[in-house]
Parts: sequence; C-alpha cells; structure tokens
Amino acid sequence: MTIWYIARAGGILAYALLSASVILGLLLSGRSRLPGWPRFALEDVHRFVGMLAGAFIVIHGGALFLDSYMPFSLTNLLVPGTDSYRPVSVAFGVIAAELLAALALTNHYRKLLSHRFWRRAHYLNFAVWVLALVHGIAAGTDRATVWALALYIGTASVVAGLTASRFAGPAPQSAPIR
Repeated sequence: MTIWYIARAGGILAYALLSASVILGLLLSGRSRLPGWPRFALEDVHRFVGMLAGAFIVIHGGALFLDSYMPFSLTNLLVPGTDSYRPVSVAFGVIAAELLAALALTNHYRKLLSHRFWRRAHYLNFAVWVLALVHGIAAGTDRATVWALALYIGTASVVAGLTASRFAGPAPQSAPIR
C-alpha cells in the first residue's frame, strides 16, 4: 500500500512541478520581472523545477513498477498503449515522460544546438504539459477529488491565461482622448 501512495504522490508532485516550470517559463518568456530577483536566478529556478519534475516522474514510474497490487512492467512504462489499465490515458503519461526526457537532452546540449532549433524544441514542453494534464485527469486515482480538480483547473487556467497573453502580443495603443 505504501508503494501505491508513493506512486500517487510522485505523479501529483511531478504534475505540479511540471506546471510550475511551464508557468515560470511563460513568465520568463514574457519578460516578467520579480523585484529583487535577477533574471539568471529565475532561469535557474525554472531549470531546477523542471529537473525536479523529471525526478518525480521517475519516482512515479518506479513505484508503479514496484507495486504488487497493480504492477506495471518495464514494457508498460516505456511503450505507450501496452498496459490494460486505461491504455490511452496511461499512454499519454508515457509519451509525456519520454518527450520530456528528449527535451532534457536538448537542454543539456543547448550550447551545441542553434538557438532557433532549441527554442522550437522547447515549445514541445506545452505538449508535455497537456499530455500530463490529460493523463492525470483520465488515469489518476485522485482525479475526482476536490483538491485534484482544483489543481488541474487552477494550473490549466494559469497556463492558458499566460499563454494567451504571451502570444496575443501587446495591447494596441490608442490615441489620447482630447
């Protein structure tokens, strides 16, 4: 039973940290500033939170692998759609984790890649986040609890709002009223 709690907590924490990383990334891309925080510090926090999310994804998958009640095989954890438990929903989680691992590699080799390629690859973090959101809502054990729904709705609202403001561009300037 302890392993199952670790799997659940690992998944929820991974999603929360992934959401925090996406939110920080959107704030950084919008040139937002926090008084007293230099930009490089915010970038470091963004990077660290993303790495923590990856660590909790590993904890989540590892606990599912070790669980004796509903064990996942290595194949189930690495090949999307091979598990009998909500195969599509679990596949979204597997794809999100593998895509995040690929993006971690692009971040590690960022200085060797062109900025244009890295930036375009970095946009795939939105896909990772959406896949993780759908995975949590559709496959998560706690998906119907008030706190989990609040987490999913709250993070989706913040990410959607920041994304809309990021890609909408600046508000049009109007002529002064005389």
